[in-house]
Amino acid sequence: MDGKAWIILVAVVALALAVTAAVLLVRVFAARRLLLDAGIPLRDKALFWVAVVYTLSPVDLIPDPVYLDDIGVLLLALRSLHAAATAAKGPADRAA
Repeated sequence: MDGKAWIILVAVVALALAVTAAVLLVRVFAARRLLLDAGIPLRDKALFWVAVVYTLSPVDLIPDPVYLDDIGVLLLALRSLHAAATAAKGPADRAA
C-alpha cells in the first residue's frame, strides 16, 4: 500500500474509535440513574466502577494505542449493569 492508503486507513480507524468512544460516553452517563437504584446489587455497581477505574488507569492488560481492552471491559460492565437492572425489575414492571 502506498502512503495515501495508509493515511486513509488510519483516518477511518480513528473515526470509528471516536464514534465508539462517543457512544460509550453516552452510555456511561445514562448508567448514572442505574447506579442510584437501590434494587441493583452492589456487586454490579462495584464492577462498573472497577471498569471505569481500569479504563482511566495507565495499566493495560493488552498494551495498544487504541484502548480496545479498555472499551471492552467498560462495555462488559455496562452490559452487566443493565442486565442486573432488568433482573431487578419485577414482572409487573417489565410489562408496563
